[in-house]
Amino acid sequence: MTTTTTAPVTTHPVPLLERLRVPGGFVLGAVLLLGVAPLVLSDFRLSLLAKYLCYAIVAVGVSLAWGRGGLMVLGQGVFFGLGGYAMAMHLKLTDAAATGETLPDFMQLYGTGDALPWWWKPFANPAFALAMTVLLPMAVAAVLGFFVFQRRVKGAYFAILSQALAAALSIWLIGQQATTGGTNGLTGIQGFFGYSLDDPVNQRMVYFVIAAVLLLLMALARQLFVSRYGELLVAVRDSEERVRFLGYNPANIKLIAYVVAAGMAGLAGALFVPAVGIISPALIGVVPSIGFVIGAAVGGRASLVGAVLGAIAVAWAQSTLSDEFPAAWTYLQGLLFVVAVGFLPGGLASLSVVLRRRRPRTGTRTTGETA
Repeated sequence: MTTTTTAPVTTHPVPLLERLRVPGGFVLGAVLLLGVAPLVLSDFRLSLLAKYLCYAIVAVGVSLAWGRGGLMVLGQGVFFGLGGYAMAMHLKLTDAAATGETLPDFMQLYGTGDALPWWWKPFANPAFALAMTVLLPMAVAAVLGFFVFQRRVKGAYFAILSQALAAALSIWLIGQQATTGGTNGLTGIQGFFGYSLDDPVNQRMVYFVIAAVLLLLMALARQLFVSRYGELLVAVRDSEERVRFLGYNPANIKLIAYVVAAGMAGLAGALFVPAVGIISPALIGVVPSIGFVIGAAVGGRASLVGAVLGAIAVAWAQSTLSDEFPAAWTYLQGLLFVVAVGFLPGGLASLSVVLRRRRPRTGTRTTGETA
């Protein structure tokens, strides 16, 4: 009778610095966003940073759907716009009510009657409006994603379809001037749940809300990344057929990432409205949708921190350079996207890894030449 012995499994303890890297990074981010930035930035610069952080929230969803799931989400402007319009509709109604009017100001100029459109009325309720900023984008993404992923539409076809959706929504909004403000959108928003947005103190409050939401969503996305679902999502990205062979439905796995990313984009759009005071078709169409992806691509779509920093950097560059070089900025933006996707797929976050891989090759060649 023979007996088999198994070697004891040895586990190597994770170094303390490695264990503290993620929580330390979140603490550092919280200190920078909630402590340092409000102290060193003027009210104007802080309001700009609030706007950039809204784009960073979209980038968190892009990192999940594109970086982890391989879904080229070129239509996030749709969900950003749905969340933004849901919030703006409620704020316009409360502004009108504060002045004793029953209709928002643009409806008094362009409206076809004295009655509020039926689909505007539920947004007078703040709870309903807040819920719709997230649930409406997620519902649209769930319906669209169900049919797209079940039919195994992916790659360039999925990207084109999402772009077409962004273009369609933008065109529809422009054509509904009496009920959506048309090309101008919903502008002149003055209040935010009882607080005047003209007051710099309230503007700072809006900034703190946006920064806190960004940190919370980054923590949520981080948990998804390291969970079993996150591993399945990466497996679907790398080998969809193998995942299907193992008994999982890749369509459902991709659908969850797509819906969660849509909800994040909707929440970003809702926070964008009090930060900037406007939502319009020009902010949610094809070009802005591509801009959302460029930020994540430049920073590193598979890296949560890289995508967030990339979105903030590209938004800052757009605000700075587009004023001085309005005609050239669009081409520069396109060039950034081509360079990031074609020559540095992992974005700036992968630059250290790329350089580290090249060092042994250089050393080997030098040794051979010397021999």
